[in-house]
Amino acid sequence: MTPVSQGVSGAHVGHGHLMVADVERATAFYRDVIGMRIVLRYEVQAVFLSFDDYHHHLGLTTWNSAGGTPPPKGHTGLYHIAFVFRDQAGLGQVIDRVQSADHVLTSAADHGASEAVYLNDPDRNGLELYRGHLRSDWQISDDGSPTMINGPLDVAAQVREGRE
Repeated sequence: MTPVSQGVSGAHVGHGHLMVADVERATAFYRDVIGMRIVLRYEVQAVFLSFDDYHHHLGLTTWNSAGGTPPPKGHTGLYHIAFVFRDQAGLGQVIDRVQSADHVLTSAADHGASEAVYLNDPDRNGLELYRGHLRSDWQISDDGSPTMINGPLDVAAQVREGRE
């Protein structure tokens, strides 16, 4: 077995870019449903969005994909991109918007270290919306890594928390 890398101190994922078929449709989803704000438009081919004052967390482009179709199942590509919400209320609010906009959750789970829901955007890019648990609440295995589970998640309770 290959040893686990120790990682690079201070490194983190800065942003992602998704190729989409229709920038306006994708922008409406990420702005109105997910809750991001538009930072910059690049002509009619790209939009850059953020959750806060960061230059952009997500780029949506049609540079090579205008009018395109999603890759068929069983092909390589992005499995999902994960968006982290600060607390249960924030996650509940976005789940409520997702369901109110008639987007279907493909699954939901309590992973022990986090609680997550999964869905696809209008271009069938996978999304994970989650909130993490405090590290002190994680179950830790003998080797010191978190014990990940795939338990049930009460989605309705998440939404209720978001409405309070």
